[in-house]
Order: sequence, then C-alpha cells, then structure tokens
Amino acid sequence: MLTNGDRGRGVGAAAVGAAALGVGEAIAATRGGSLIDTLGRAVIDVVPVPIVETTVAMSGKHDKIVTRLGIGAGAVAATVGLAALPDRVRTAVTAASGVGAAALATRLPSRSTTTVAGAVAAAGVLATGLRRRPHGLLGTLAWAATGAGMFAAAHTLQHDLDRKHDNDIRRIGPMGALGVVPRDGLEDEPGLSPLVTAARRMYVADVTLRPPRIDPAHWRLSVTGKVAHPLRLSLAELAEDAVEFDAVMVCVHNQPGEGRAANGRWYGVPLADLLKHAIPESDATRLVTRAVDGYTISLPVEPLRSGEWPGYVVIGMNGEPLTPAHGFPARVFVPGLYGQYTGAKWLGQLELTDDTHVDYWWRRGWPAGPLWVTPQARIDVIVPGRGDAGERGGAEAAASSRDDVALSRGGGVAVPGRGGARTFTVAGVAWAPPHGVAGVEVRVDEGDWRPVDLSTELAPAAWRRWRLAVELAPGEHQVQARAISRSGEVQEGRHRPSFPTGPSGFHTRTVHA
Repeated sequence: MLTNGDRGRGVGAAAVGAAALGVGEAIAATRGGSLIDTLGRAVIDVVPVPIVETTVAMSGKHDKIVTRLGIGAGAVAATVGLAALPDRVRTAVTAASGVGAAALATRLPSRSTTTVAGAVAAAGVLATGLRRRPHGLLGTLAWAATGAGMFAAAHTLQHDLDRKHDNDIRRIGPMGALGVVPRDGLEDEPGLSPLVTAARRMYVADVTLRPPRIDPAHWRLSVTGKVAHPLRLSLAELAEDAVEFDAVMVCVHNQPGEGRAANGRWYGVPLADLLKHAIPESDATRLVTRAVDGYTISLPVEPLRSGEWPGYVVIGMNGEPLTPAHGFPARVFVPGLYGQYTGAKWLGQLELTDDTHVDYWWRRGWPAGPLWVTPQARIDVIVPGRGDAGERGGAEAAASSRDDVALSRGGGVAVPGRGGARTFTVAGVAWAPPHGVAGVEVRVDEGDWRPVDLSTELAPAAWRRWRLAVELAPGEHQVQARAISRSGEVQEGRHRPSFPTGPSGFHTRTVHA
C-alpha cells in the first residue's frame, strides 16, 4: 500500500520528468525539431499494426494529438519508475535513455543537431532532478512550472517558424487556376459536400507528427537510380510542365460515411513525362518515391511510363502551392490508389530501382501490391424535400426546418411525423476512381435500389455529387447508398475493416419520421 510519502515522491518525480521533457523540447524547437515528435515517430515505426489500426479508429483526425499526449504521459510515467530504482541503476538507465533519444534524432537530418542537444539536456535535467528530489510542495511546483514554461516556449518557437514557413510558401504565387470555381449543377443543395474540398478541410494521414519545413528556394527533386539521364529539378522548373486535374484522394482507413476522402483540383507534372526525360534502364521495375525523412512508397514503373496509370508529381492544390500538411513542396499522386499506396509527401527523390526495394508499410505487414480505391457512396444530408415544405407554406416549412430536423454525419435525422408520408431529399457524394461513377443507388429499409440524379461529372477520377427525393412513412427507417463504377464494379455491402485490403460496406443513416 502506498504511503503519503511514496505518493509525494511519485508526484515530485513526475514534476522532474515534465521539466526535463520541457527543457529538451524547448532546445529542439530552436531549429524546428521536437523531442516528443522524434520519440513518437520511433514508436509509430515499431508498434504492431493492430495497435496502429485501433488508434486510428478511436482517435480519428486527432491521432497526432493523441500520439503526442501518449508519448508525453509515457515519458513522465517512466520518470516515476526511474525514481524507484537504486541510484547507480537509475543513473545508467537515464544516460542510456538520453543516448537513445539522441540517436533517434539523427534519423531526421534537417533537425538533428538541436534535437540531439535537447535529448542530452533532458537526460541531464532528469538525472539532476531525480538525484536531488524536489522538497515539499513548493519544490514540486517549481519543477512543474519549469516544465510548463519550457513547453510554452517550445510552442511559441514552433509557431513562429510555422508562420515564417507559410509566408515563404505564399510568396511562390499561384499554382494553377487560382479562384476558378467549378460547377456541377447541385450548388443549390444545402449541406452537400463542396465539389472541391478546401485545403483546411482535407483530411491528413501520415506517420510524421510534424510536417518538415522545406526551403522552397533550395529544394530540388532528384530523379536518380537506374536511369540514363538523372534529373534535378526546382519547383519553378516543375511548374513549367505542370497541368491541372481533378481527382478524389481516399485514405485506406476511410470507412463508409467517414471524412477521410477529399476532392481536389491538383496541379502537377505527369510522371510519364518525367520518365520520358530520365529514360529508365531496362531492369528498372520500381519507382521509389522518397520523402525527405526517408519514408518510401514505391510504384511499378511500366504502367506509369506508358500512361496506363496517370500519376503526377503534384506541386499545387486548388490554385495554390501545397500546404506543409499536404506535402509541400511536392508529393506523388496516382488517382485511384489509396493514399497509403499513391506516393510519398514531402518528396525529395524519385529513384528507379528493381524489385529488391521494400517499402515502409510492406515491412509492417501491409500487402505489397497497390490497393485500388473501391466504389463508395456517402450520404451527406437527409432533409425534408422542397415539395413537402412548399405544400405546407413558407413560414411553417422554415420553422419545421429549424426546429424539427437534427442532422449529424453518420448519425440519424429526427423528424416528427405529420400523419402521413413525407418527401425527403437524400444527397451525398460518390467516387470510383480512376474510371468514374456510372451510377448511385439508394434504398430504404433494404427495399429495392433506386437510381439517383447525378450531377455533371467534373472528371472520372473526381467524386460526383448526387441527390434523390424519397417518400417516408412515419416511423424509423434505414437509408443506404451504393456506387457503381464505369468499369461495372458495384460497391460491396459486406463490412470489412481497413487492414489489409481496404474497407467496404454501405453507408447507412437512420431517419425517424
């Protein structure tokens, strides 16, 4: 049983751990590094895939925040454990931890110096604090306040560096037709997903906790390996041959109805053009897309070279340069492949090699073959239809829309019954890249599938918006949607988890009428 003295020593050790981690974080942040992010990436690289999948499923778009909090809490908890060890053992373990963290930091060349210094400083503060031990409440508060102040300083430094980097990116200027808004005929449907997703609304999924800050003036894309003519291209040189295209990008973890899918107007150089200039050698079978931190995703060369797969080195999105979170200054994108297989962000190198190369996720247990996005339809809104509202009169319809309808993505729609069937509008988006959406169908309570009204197609690889008016009798109803591709593939209704071949299942919404 723990005594009050044991608890006090534990709290004091936790305060020392927080101070040590804060000092390390502040020193690393002076050049944009992060001790917590370094430790977090190391954990992500080795943790079993089932734990990764569970974390993604439970934390959603907050996975990076959850990882950082977990690393911080784990480090503080480890400090409490260290405090209970004999002095010699504790000193040895603390030194080994500092050396290990410094070694991990060397994997990130652009930030290694200050992060190594931060790891060494954190180990020194930890050893000193645990040897002296905080005395009383004031001593514990002093160590905790030191940690809080150091974390605040690190946050300020990171914020200032992010702002400077954003300003450098903005000075590049437009990347594509800035301000041109495409139309598809369903602009008047409230609640429907935009035809083109804004960058700030686009999902982010990667194993890097903080995007690298890359100087656009000094960045170059290298095309190397088994090629007759190696290339080294600046951002301006890539922009000279870039074209604009519309396509949906889908995360392999996007379960039916979720938001890990986004439609963008991209600006990039066709990989077929780059390969034509580089001239791959006869035994070059894989194109390795390598990020500046060494992360790789590889693609087969031949379908990219022939144009069968329309891949691109993307340098812009929605008329502007890529944002840091979405891969600035460049990323590889093959419309139709899940994001985990489509190409690396923060691109630094394209390397032509043979089949001996092994990708990051292959080593983790994911299949080596490219995973293609399957047809999928998402229900964005279910609302009382215009015909029903018009019959009841403008004022009454407006009041009903405000007071009686409660919408939540993936949830239900609560509407009180009015004594008879009512017309509802069901609307959403569907995708089936690269061939395109041939049709979308909706059914109620597992009845017959009914075709919907499709919007004008923006591009085969882009998502397509749709809507349908349905009559619902009073009571609870299950509404489902499915997509059909031009290749004849029909969306699969059986639920399947993301790992290892991608998700499946119908998006289902509940309506209480």
